[in-house]
Amino acid sequence: MQRISIILGAAVLAALVKPAAAADAEHGKALFVACAACHQEKPDALGPSLKGVLGRESAALDDFRYSNPMKRANLVWDEANLREYIADPQAKVKGNRMPYDGLHDPKDVDDIVEYIKTYK
Repeated sequence: MQRISIILGAAVLAALVKPAAAADAEHGKALFVACAACHQEKPDALGPSLKGVLGRESAALDDFRYSNPMKRANLVWDEANLREYIADPQAKVKGNRMPYDGLHDPKDVDDIVEYIKTYK
């Protein structure tokens, strides 16, 4: 009887669990348009360039004036750090200057990170 309950429980759980949707770089590119308002390839841009940011250390570009909290953050922008920062910049690097509240939909965050992986 216990074995049947375990099998039934596993079957119900399997039916309820949906596979995670794959990240969508094209949707991420569309969302990134808002980011590109500040993160441009110009010397007077409000934010640093995000081209090739994946794998880069925080505050690593010589041609951008980073906040002291970002300089002290000592991060490497891997996928996990990018996700956390995009979702809530102030929680990830308290006191940073980015005037952005964060992106609260985890799927949108995944999509932007997927796009950033191609943005070189």
